[in-house]
Amino acid sequence: MNKPVDSWRGRPITVECSGVTVTRLGASLGAEISGVDLRQPLSDEAFNVIQNALVEHELIIFRNQEITSGNLIDFGRRFGELTVHPFAPHDEKASVLIKFRNDENNRPFATDVWHSDETFRSEPPMATILCAKLVPAIGGDTIFASMSAAFDGLSGRMQQFISGLEAIHDWKPFKRLFDNTEEDRKNRQHFELLYPPQQHPVVRVHPVSGRKVLFVNPQFTIAIKDMDEREGRSLLDTLFHQALIPEYQFRLHWAPHTIAMWDNRSTQHYAVNDYYPQRRFMERVTLRGGPVIGVKRADPDGVRKAKSLVPANVERYGGHRPHRQVQSKTGQVGGADSA
Repeated sequence: MNKPVDSWRGRPITVECSGVTVTRLGASLGAEISGVDLRQPLSDEAFNVIQNALVEHELIIFRNQEITSGNLIDFGRRFGELTVHPFAPHDEKASVLIKFRNDENNRPFATDVWHSDETFRSEPPMATILCAKLVPAIGGDTIFASMSAAFDGLSGRMQQFISGLEAIHDWKPFKRLFDNTEEDRKNRQHFELLYPPQQHPVVRVHPVSGRKVLFVNPQFTIAIKDMDEREGRSLLDTLFHQALIPEYQFRLHWAPHTIAMWDNRSTQHYAVNDYYPQRRFMERVTLRGGPVIGVKRADPDGVRKAKSLVPANVERYGGHRPHRQVQSKTGQVGGADSA
């Protein structure tokens, strides 16, 4: 049974600071930012509010931001250096700008799988910013999952077991791009040397918040280091399932000029591929990340109980009762709660 979500306790829904309003949208992640115009330069105070909101809420959303590609690049650069995705379609004039144009002639590629962006890198991205230019009338949502909440939702025994383990990440979904010609195979060898498999902690520590994060994903994680393949696959399947739990998710329905920025260190996402052959046009920039720092092996004596403790005055089963059979004085049997 999933543990109850209590991340909202003691936290206000709306906070206003330096003219920026942050409104929580989801129990585990997600907040809407209002009071800013990303066509204009941000003050340092407003930027700090947005930066802090990203760490706290892991996903931040801006509505009705009719910005240019240049505005998007400038906004991204406030957070740090932008990187170039080695396999994504780039803008001809600005290689840091990715342009996803999907329609009846160009179907989405490898986006409808749960993943954190580019974990095949030695230093995966810190964050990603995606701006909707054209969206389908129906479908095309993106689902996000808090992998810090996903880690918290594991039993203490599982947390103890996976702490200190390392997983192997590889750019396997993009290798299909190099299977047609001899030149493709040579290019594949080039990228395999450029991006060899990487080892990352199964549980990473967020460098700002300090929260523990489950850091494996089905798109790029292929094995657990020093484990038998069958054992590792079984463990990974269990850990991958954590992103599927609705309590840890937030589903974003796009509208034109909506911007989503997610903390790639603590989230995964899944672009729902249900709109073909409708058109969808998005622009994206990606922030350079840093080393992935893991946790030490947990102390088995400090492992907490797997089950959650429920206060005595809280109904444990949502008002459900067994249909208890009782015998009346006349010998008839009926339900105890029947009228």
